[in-house]
Amino acid sequence: MAGTPPLTTTRIASGLDSPLDVQAPSGDRARVFIVEQSGRIRVARSGTLLGTPFLDISSRVSSGGEQGLLGLAFHPRYSENGRFYVNYTDGRGDTHVSEFRAAPSSDVADAGSERLVLFIEQPFSNHNGGGLAFGNDGFLYVALGDGGSGGDPFENGQNLGTLLGKLLRIDVDRGSPYAVPPDNPFLSRAGARPEIWAFGLRNPFRFSVSRATGDLYIGDVGQSRREEIDVGLASRRGGENYGWNIMEGFLCFSPSSGCDTTGLTLPVLDYDDGCAVIGGPVYQGCRMPGYHGTYFYGDYCEAFVRSFRLANGSATDRRDWTSALGHGVDLLSSFGVDADGEMYLVDQQGEVFKVVPVS
Repeated sequence: MAGTPPLTTTRIASGLDSPLDVQAPSGDRARVFIVEQSGRIRVARSGTLLGTPFLDISSRVSSGGEQGLLGLAFHPRYSENGRFYVNYTDGRGDTHVSEFRAAPSSDVADAGSERLVLFIEQPFSNHNGGGLAFGNDGFLYVALGDGGSGGDPFENGQNLGTLLGKLLRIDVDRGSPYAVPPDNPFLSRAGARPEIWAFGLRNPFRFSVSRATGDLYIGDVGQSRREEIDVGLASRRGGENYGWNIMEGFLCFSPSSGCDTTGLTLPVLDYDDGCAVIGGPVYQGCRMPGYHGTYFYGDYCEAFVRSFRLANGSATDRRDWTSALGHGVDLLSSFGVDADGEMYLVDQQGEVFKVVPVS
């Protein structure tokens, strides 16, 4: 790949309690915010981890396994309104997507400012999804798993009458507690939840938005045979059916052979040498411009890091970065991005690493 330097990592934080995500508000170049599964958000300011949490809602969170404080997204105008959003499972294991507030320059948020945006009952303790992200359109996207157990026993992935197994798109700037954007694809379909943007997902733990194109890249955790990356092109305007539980990756799941793929949006890639895909970002940072447009992803168990570029709907220029970036990472739980678009790797064992060019 011409014009791209070799990459390595530098550790920016350690001693964390099961970190799962790294985010930063737009324009805030001094801080990154690290999500801990137990229910806290920590601040790393200019490479120093602050002792006082930005937010501590651990008393409201059930943590362990696939439950906990799972996702964080700052409002695009956080510097003006101090609003941010979290995705967590409560003491009963049900999903809350909640808004909190902080003075934009403060290192401590108001834990008493919680405003519940979405509540979703979870039938099992796994497959909670967890990702949150604002799209280029200003709407909040919410990733929800199929409700858990194995094999999607309630067939939630293909049921437009439930929010489980879906990617949602809501307007948190209007309505109470939110409004449905008027161009959501299932708004006028009888029996369908209007919040749904895409369906047929099993456990989309991590997804991201390409800031250059608005495309959605979704890492959907598979059952046992395949892990997959799905891409929702902005030009399609939503409505995709990513296939679960008819398919797992490119393989038939139910039925196990001869499944009907009509109307399904197939993955851009799948793989079978891991246990849980960790979707990452499309790189748009400043320090490594040769990598612009490169999508990074990894695997929780194998801790590998790989990348590709999307060209005409296909994954091209596939590369493996494990030897350069995966050293020291035991359980890859997430990628992260700061306000400059630079990329981070999150090790659930307690560390966060920043991806940097080899000097």
